[in-house]
Amino acid sequence: QVQLVESGGGLVQPGGSLRLSCVASGSIASIYVMGWYRQAPGKQRELVAAITGSGSTDFADFVKGRFTIARDNAKNTVDLQMNNLKPEDTAVYYCNGLVRTVGTLKSSNAWGQGTQVTVSS
Repeated sequence: QVQLVESGGGLVQPGGSLRLSCVASGSIASIYVMGWYRQAPGKQRELVAAITGSGSTDFADFVKGRFTIARDNAKNTVDLQMNNLKPEDTAVYYCNGLVRTVGTLKSSNAWGQGTQVTVSS
């Protein structure tokens, strides 16, 4: 099995910064894509940013220019640096990985438990 554990959420004032980290562990053969999603109350979960094993990235329009994503393939970690945070960034942020486990050829989505980010003065 695969586990994803996030850290780094919290309360920050508008314009401030936070860094979220996620580490994947377990019977991992490879992780094709790692990323971050978020879900605000009453809204659907949405993609924030993703990064492939080769370093290609994708960002939601609402975070372009403010957030960056980085990955360490050797450590199975992915970080989300969030700058110039806005109240509308308030949400639970989830780490996601498209993972192939040892002994299989199929990949599947793995999710962390989520970490709360609150942007408020």
